Amino acid sequence: MSASFVLTVVSDDQPGVVEILSQVIADHDGNWTESSMMSLAGKFAGILLVHVPEERASAFISSLDALETEGLQLVTQRSQATATVDSAREYSFDLVGQDRPGIVREITEILAKHGVNVQELETTVQSASMSGESLFMAHARIFVPPETDLDVLQDKLEELANELMVDIELEA
Repeated sequence: MSASFVLTVVSDDQPGVVEILSQVIADHDGNWTESSMMSLAGKFAGILLVHVPEERASAFISSLDALETEGLQLVTQRSQATATVDSAREYSFDLVGQDRPGIVREITEILAKHGVNVQELETTVQSASMSGESLFMAHARIFVPPETDLDVLQDKLEELANELMVDIELEA
């Protein structure tokens, strides 16, 4: 039997961070199964799912704790179950518009009110090619529960898009 762990890591962005993590996992006969990692503002940040034989779990956690001396900040949480999205409908969600504070909060407020679960969210701000203004872009993978009226959700998102002057697309 194996133990599942979700790890989050933050460190200065430098070569070798992923190798250090992968070595600790390998040293404990673990399996690195899923991850998302990137460099932001000179920092390396990542989240990953690891499976380790149950009998190696305590030693694995101790080895991760020791990585703090190498400049890695880790949060390790044991995962007892996988998330279920049984009858939820999966959609992708894209937004493009002029950047301003509060866009993510306003969008996620509507999604949460309709019971929508955000599975993945990627955002970026870049300079618009013609105007040079800051352009905010977001892409998300969301799960909409079957009891949520998709037309009502779409209407609320369109109202917000008009208010924020952004383009929002919701696709199955």
